[in-house]
Amino acid sequence: MSVYSPSDTRYDTMRYNRCGRSGLKLPAISLGLWHNFGGVDEFENARAMIWRAFDLGITHFDLANNYGPPPGSAEENFGKILRQDLRRYRDELIISSKAGYLMWPGPYGEWGSRKYLIASLDQSLRRMGLEYVDIFYHHRPDPETPLEETMGALDAIVRSGKAIYVGISNYPHELTRKAQQTLRQMGTPCIIHQPSYSMFNRRVEGGLLQVLDEEGIGCIVFSPLSQGLLTNKYLNGIPKDSRAGKPHGFLRPEHITEDKLAKVRHLNELAQARGQTLAQMALAWVLRHPGVTSALVGANSTSQIEEDVAALKNFSFTEEELRNIDGILKG
Repeated sequence: MSVYSPSDTRYDTMRYNRCGRSGLKLPAISLGLWHNFGGVDEFENARAMIWRAFDLGITHFDLANNYGPPPGSAEENFGKILRQDLRRYRDELIISSKAGYLMWPGPYGEWGSRKYLIASLDQSLRRMGLEYVDIFYHHRPDPETPLEETMGALDAIVRSGKAIYVGISNYPHELTRKAQQTLRQMGTPCIIHQPSYSMFNRRVEGGLLQVLDEEGIGCIVFSPLSQGLLTNKYLNGIPKDSRAGKPHGFLRPEHITEDKLAKVRHLNELAQARGQTLAQMALAWVLRHPGVTSALVGANSTSQIEEDVAALKNFSFTEEELRNIDGILKG
């Protein structure tokens, strides 16, 4: 591939939203490297997707220690792309990583101890060739480690200069409030929460979004397309290059039930009436909520990223459209 030079118009059309009560703004669409950027994937395709995302104004790239497969390889590949193509633009990027899930054997390779979190971030920084990440998350609650220890580790990481901001992921709403109160007392507030949110998974509406608003925490939602179910990808079977078609994919064929597909078909008709693809409508639907800062999308091609960003051309809904969507989802 040729030498990369980003588009001069990359900031012209992207929408940027303030993250909670912090000074940080994130693009309405962010790119997650959970799938399709690992060692089993085609590197040049990953590189092309990063280029195209940045050209479209996507400045936020989200990783975790265990993204791959194999674990760690997404960070290694992203680090290579940074060195080759984006080093000059580091100050225009928001790069995040996380730790919480199993990364190495033994008692210190997962969950939320100070030992694990600091060691994991050190490994992530080496893989990406960075001195710091912009956001570092605790990836999931730890039922055994005291919350004060986990939050204290996040505070220490910011004070050490290895992260600018900290966040949490997959925390229920009351634990989120406690985590924020603990961090605020330490002087390092939590600025962002990363939960799952989509038309098929609305748990965050049961209290979490309210807590985030009250505590001044931004919200970046993962799996807004329900692992690809909220697209036209599975309407005619399971493509081999889809997540459900890969042996290492998180979405399994048994998750694609006829009931889900019937709802997808009805939603697709509604999207077409709005002049959107189903994926675009699903992204617009999560972004309609004022508490959602950014929608975190995955991709396997540059055209998919282009389609997702185009969702921002129409992210408003009429009351009738919202009622129709609710009726389909409850049917």
